[in-house]
Amino acid sequence: MLYSLYHSNQHSVSALRQSAVLTRSLVNTMGSQGEGLFGSNALNSNMEYIEFVTKRFDKPDYEISTVVIDGSDVPVTESLEMHKPFCKLLSFKRSGIKQVKEKVLIVAPMSGHYATLVRDTIKRMLQHYDVYVTDWIDASQVPAEDGDFDLDDYVDYCREFMQKLGPDLHVLAVCQPGPPVLAAIALMSEDDDPNVPKSMVFFGSPIDPRISPTEPNLLAMKHTLRQFEKNAICTVPHPNPGAGRQVYPGFMQLTAFVSMNPDRHRQAYAKYYSDLMNGNEEEARAHEDFYTNYNAVMDMSAEFYLQTIDRIFHKAEIAVGTMTHRGRAVDPGAISKTRLMTIEGEKDDVTGRGQTRAAHGLCTGLSPKQRMHHEQPSAGHYGVFSGRQWRNDIAPALVDFISS
Repeated sequence: MLYSLYHSNQHSVSALRQSAVLTRSLVNTMGSQGEGLFGSNALNSNMEYIEFVTKRFDKPDYEISTVVIDGSDVPVTESLEMHKPFCKLLSFKRSGIKQVKEKVLIVAPMSGHYATLVRDTIKRMLQHYDVYVTDWIDASQVPAEDGDFDLDDYVDYCREFMQKLGPDLHVLAVCQPGPPVLAAIALMSEDDDPNVPKSMVFFGSPIDPRISPTEPNLLAMKHTLRQFEKNAICTVPHPNPGAGRQVYPGFMQLTAFVSMNPDRHRQAYAKYYSDLMNGNEEEARAHEDFYTNYNAVMDMSAEFYLQTIDRIFHKAEIAVGTMTHRGRAVDPGAISKTRLMTIEGEKDDVTGRGQTRAAHGLCTGLSPKQRMHHEQPSAGHYGVFSGRQWRNDIAPALVDFISS
């Protein structure tokens, strides 16, 4: 039912968007005559605004063809390293640069957005390392015959990727993947796996969501698992490849994200309109770049979503020491060779202060010299892995930690 309503809404606004596109094309074709006829660029700006706000946002491209290193543009090659039913392991490698032994795996969040959300993280790390990223696949596009995907599968994927990339690896878990990545490394450490990573870095991750709970944490705690299952889970309709699969739809997650800070988003779109009308091209494009990623959402498998609510938020299993993986206890205290860095934003309204830092209390096998915590003043949730503060303040501290 929800899927039908969503697609009906998409169809209803498509005619409005097409009208805006045609009007803009007409004005641009007429050039200076069009401006004189319709009154400067006001009509064109209004139509551009309508075109953007009614746009259907599909998965964006990474658009990383070069990276600036020492003032020069260095070509970057994107390729597929491994293809699993629910994830592609992608590599971004620099051309003509002396091979660096260390490499970085960015475990992108599976929380409704595509992995392109960490594009800025990838680009900044490419200045120092070849980078790999977990490119999670929209569950509605995975055929039902490929089976389920739950939290244990997520841990397995992470471990398999780390084993493939070898021991000279530094793992960056951005937001949601913190607990399963910590579990995977704990299991590898207990098994004395030769491919255990050199370091693990957690960005705004809900290691212990009981600490400084935010609105998303409280929302998860407020409702029972049965309520989430009844009100948030949908069946993928035809003609999607995943028809028949139970999912938590991306459009519902986006609605939840926006509803947490409606005023901030209203102000952002009001400023976008003002920038278009006043010819502030750079500011307008910055808004479009951010919201093109923010508004592009993917479905999650129902079993993964519900287990995350239950085991990560309701029970806080990794924090209280009750987490298991396929019946086996997970012990972060077994980690002794993988150094730990945690990164938090002072004004993070998704993962409260202290939730990520809690990893230090769990990793009892690490010495003080193997640990580091960084709190970024005034940074919000996305600011710890994207934007000016990430590029100028957090990334240098992270590179120093990896190199130390």
